[in-house]
Amino acid sequence: MGTCVIIPAYNAARTIAGVVREVLQTGLPLLVVDDGSVDGTADHLRGLTANLLSHPENRGKGSALRSGFAWALANGYTGVVTIDADGQHDVSAVPRLAATAAESGADILIASRAVQYRQMAGLRSSWNRFGNWCIERRTGFAIGDSQSGFRYYSARLLRGVELFSDGYDMEMEILLKAWRGGYRIESVPVAARVADGRATSHFRAVRDTWRICMTFLRYM
Repeated sequence: MGTCVIIPAYNAARTIAGVVREVLQTGLPLLVVDDGSVDGTADHLRGLTANLLSHPENRGKGSALRSGFAWALANGYTGVVTIDADGQHDVSAVPRLAATAAESGADILIASRAVQYRQMAGLRSSWNRFGNWCIERRTGFAIGDSQSGFRYYSARLLRGVELFSDGYDMEMEILLKAWRGGYRIESVPVAARVADGRATSHFRAVRDTWRICMTFLRYM
């Protein structure tokens, strides 16, 4: 059935409608996973032709993605593009990401923001750089941006790895399990948008960075 788009969303009422409208313009099927939002995020999807799954309580980005992956596989999609709900990803690049993955046979294709590291918050930028270096040293993959949430995943990969993480560390978990399983991992440069004041990140610098570090060590 081709590729679908999955947006994990938590308290994204200010941005979700705009992101969904942009995705719908690409013509690709879309699923929003509302991860226990308490700000009426799901209400902003009324009148839009997006599929919706809702968690009764907040479980974390990784859990929302796992719910989305299960939905995509159950509906026969051959690939998934994930984007964040905060409006900072260039949605116009979604078709290019899907087409590039299809042409290259990549099981993970990361839209890398490496050229914009200086615009990230200090600790997150430092971890991203360090994480990229560790991954390249250990696996040989120069992926450029280990924490980008803008990615393509093949159904072959999603069926072949078992995921457990509930938070932001899930994106590190799937990278390392893909490497260990011999799947193909690539990246392409895609600049993120400059924040317009509406976007809100739920990344907790110390706690989530620590969990990502522990995930890296666990699966290495």
